[in-house]
Amino acid sequence: MSDVFLNGKFLGTTEDPKEIVEEVREGRREGKIPKEFNVRHNKDEDNIQINTDTGRVRRPLVIVEDGDPKLKDKHIEKIDEGEMGWNDLINEGIIEWIDAAEEEDLLVATTEEEVTEKHTHMEIHPASILGINASLIPFPEYNRGDRISYGAKMIGQTLGFYSANYPLRADTKSNLLAYSQTPLVTTQAEEATELNKHPAGQNVVVALLSYKGFNIEDALIMNQKSVERGFGRSYFFRTYDAEKKRYSGGQEDEIKIPEKDVRGYRSEEAYSQLAEDGIVPPEVEVEGNDVIVGKTSPLRFMGTGDFVTGIQNRRETSITVRHGEGGVADKVLLSENEDGNKLVKVTLREQRIPELGDKFATRYGQKGVLGLLEKEENLPFTKDGITPDVILNPHAIPSRQTVGQMLEVLAGKTGALEGKKVDGTAFTGKTNEDFKDKLKELGFRSDGKEVLYNGETGEKMEAEIFQGIVYYEKLEHMVSNKIHARSRGPVTLLTKQPTEGRAKEGGLRLGEMEKDCFIAHGASMTLKERFSSDEVTLPVCKKCGIIADEDEKTGKAMCPMCKESDVEEVPMSYAFKLLLDELKSMVIYPKLEVEEAV
Repeated sequence: MSDVFLNGKFLGTTEDPKEIVEEVREGRREGKIPKEFNVRHNKDEDNIQINTDTGRVRRPLVIVEDGDPKLKDKHIEKIDEGEMGWNDLINEGIIEWIDAAEEEDLLVATTEEEVTEKHTHMEIHPASILGINASLIPFPEYNRGDRISYGAKMIGQTLGFYSANYPLRADTKSNLLAYSQTPLVTTQAEEATELNKHPAGQNVVVALLSYKGFNIEDALIMNQKSVERGFGRSYFFRTYDAEKKRYSGGQEDEIKIPEKDVRGYRSEEAYSQLAEDGIVPPEVEVEGNDVIVGKTSPLRFMGTGDFVTGIQNRRETSITVRHGEGGVADKVLLSENEDGNKLVKVTLREQRIPELGDKFATRYGQKGVLGLLEKEENLPFTKDGITPDVILNPHAIPSRQTVGQMLEVLAGKTGALEGKKVDGTAFTGKTNEDFKDKLKELGFRSDGKEVLYNGETGEKMEAEIFQGIVYYEKLEHMVSNKIHARSRGPVTLLTKQPTEGRAKEGGLRLGEMEKDCFIAHGASMTLKERFSSDEVTLPVCKKCGIIADEDEKTGKAMCPMCKESDVEEVPMSYAFKLLLDELKSMVIYPKLEVEEAV
């Protein structure tokens, strides 16, 4: 007896599970039951799982019966002529949607040539085994699987032309590549997804070469002139918003330049960038911590009885630029939200030119940061005077086995010389032999190597260098978003220790392992300074061993227990003082034994 489950709920049992599975599938194909039904006979656990719930990943497959795919040439002709559509193929039982569970029962052929009597389904196209991002990678069948996963992940982090209406949008954070290009080596998925209408990358001349050690560990060497000509240049947009909120008792925020007797008033200079309405005008340059929207709010925790009219009962709550960021006010939007409150949105624009530490990647998971910006005249050149835009370390290739990138170098080279795009779709694209023959026709070496000359000495380089065109992506991980250092700065209210995180101007944590490194290097005295970020000197009663309080009348330190002022100043960590206070709150008497300092 086999159990039958619908969306995980037990329905009953059956003696013939095969018949039920076949009936559900036939009913689905004939339109008797909804197309959303998927059924699986789990032989290991001897049960039938029928799923109709939402959230399942499903994909379309061509139905195969008796070794014959149902999708025929006549159907494809009708589709080309517009007589048939996608829904017609599903309604006629030619194609069906399969979820991950049902696919366990099936035998799917990749191509029509592979179909046998045992097969139940066939792929619509061999590349459809990949997701959208992975199908954008050319020649994926030549690469190791993990590199395709990395490449697919990084395609989602690429800067490009994300939306044609970006000037009208107020995205919280966005990046725009200034000179995005469509790739020379493309796939059919790119046209199907219309990514060629909003591309995310640039075609560059790449040479595989170790150069002065600056491209060690996947770092990249870039041609400074290429960067000056626009390679990798992008814009970073961030939108700040201010809302004019209403409070109980008829009070509300005010968006204007704060007056001098407002609590928390900064300085006249701090508000110098603002227009008369208290909002920064477009095309004004601002830096981190500059005020871009002047705002005041009523004081918090004030009851209606205590309220005294007057400007001194307001506090300064202006919107400022994030610490470490800046740019130019790109646009200012004034509107209202759903509650009818005035809303101000200011978008800042910052130009980002590639700098040391910025992250770049190819579509094959070959990621690296910029390690050197070299002058064009110092870089190696060909007999035609072509210098590479990017120098990639050849050691990055053999261990990663990204043979697809080697093919793209050849494919990009032929595409650039012919002025045509090259199809690199998975399993059906062009092959290595096609590029070799084409390069020979065009007067180049068939293996893609070229003779290069040293840019500094003019000497011919002994080894031929593999050089061609590769599509490079600039990723959103830029060093200007991550660089962080501090000497002094804000501390937390409770522990008096430095704040945490770059956004809060926080300190860099020195933990147990870092401490061990200092000691191992013979620099243990630095720990004295490092571990005193919250050092405080407090009076401790010599008799009671408890921290003394300041007497309001005399201004001297006095023990709260014995009421004497015989105290000793003791330096300690504020966190330790906090621990003593917490012990007291648990009715534990923490007594410190104090000795006079020698």
